[in-house]
Amino acid sequence: MSIRNPMEWGVDQFSAAARSAAAEAARHGRGNALGRSAPVIRRINVADLRDALARGAGDLGAKRADVIFLCLIYPLAGFVLARAASGYGMLPLVFPLISGFALIGPVTAVGLYEISRRREEGLEASWKDVFSVVHAPGFDALVGLSFVLLAIFVAWILAAYAIFLATLGPNPPTSIASFANDVFTTPAGWTMIVAGIGVGFLFAVLVLTISVVSFPLLLERDVGLSGAVRTSVQAVLANPGPMAVWGMIVAGGLLLGALPGLVGLIIVLPLLGHATWHLYRKLVEH
Repeated sequence: MSIRNPMEWGVDQFSAAARSAAAEAARHGRGNALGRSAPVIRRINVADLRDALARGAGDLGAKRADVIFLCLIYPLAGFVLARAASGYGMLPLVFPLISGFALIGPVTAVGLYEISRRREEGLEASWKDVFSVVHAPGFDALVGLSFVLLAIFVAWILAAYAIFLATLGPNPPTSIASFANDVFTTPAGWTMIVAGIGVGFLFAVLVLTISVVSFPLLLERDVGLSGAVRTSVQAVLANPGPMAVWGMIVAGGLLLGALPGLVGLIIVLPLLGHATWHLYRKLVEH
C-alpha cells in the first residue's frame, strides 16, 4: 500500500465532493424555481444570542447522557486524524486537521438540531431520534450541503499544506520537538502561524455564513440546497454584528473545548449544537 501525496489525494476528494454538491444544487435549484416561498429573516441582537445559549444549555441538561454519547465521535475522530497524520510523517497537518474538523461540525450537529426540535414540540427525544433526520423534508439537500462542507474542509487542508510548503517546507520535520522549535522560534514559523490563522479565519467565516441557518432549515422545509444557503447568507448579512459575536462565541468555545486534549468538546459541541437550533428559530420566522 502506498501513501499518496496529500495534495494529490485532496484534489481528488475535493473534485468528487464538488461534483456531487453541484449536481445536488442544480437539482434543487430547479425545485426552487417552481415557486417555493422564501423564508422570512428576522433581526436579532446580542441578548438573543444569550437566550439561545441558555436554551441550548437547557436541552443539554435535559438530554445530557444522549448528546454526550453522540458527540464522543467528534473528539475521537480528531484524535484518529491527528494520530494518522503524525504517524505518516505529516506532522504539519495535525493542527489543520484538528482545527479544520470544526468546518464539518454542522454536519455532526444535525442530530442535535433534531433533538432540540423534538423537545420544542413536546415530543420524546433520545439518541435514536437522530436517525429520523433521513425523513427530513430537505434530506437530499442536507446530503448535498454536507458534501459542500467536506469540500471546504479538504480545501482548508490543501491551503494549510501549501502554507507549510511556502514557509517551513518542503522537507518534513524530523521530530515533534524540532517542528515545535521551528514553528515558534523562527520567522518562517511565525509567518506560517499568521498566514494559517488568517486563511483559517476566512474558511471559518465562509462555513458559518452558509451553514448557520441552512442545516436546521432543511430539517423543517424542503427549500433546496441553494435556497437554504441563500437564506443563511441573508440571515448573516441582515445581522452582521450579532453573527460576528456568535462566530467569536463558537470559536472561543471550540478553542476552550480543544485545549484539554479535545475532551472538552464533549460538552462544548452539544451545547453549541442545541444553541444553534434556537438561534435559527430567532433568525427565521416559522
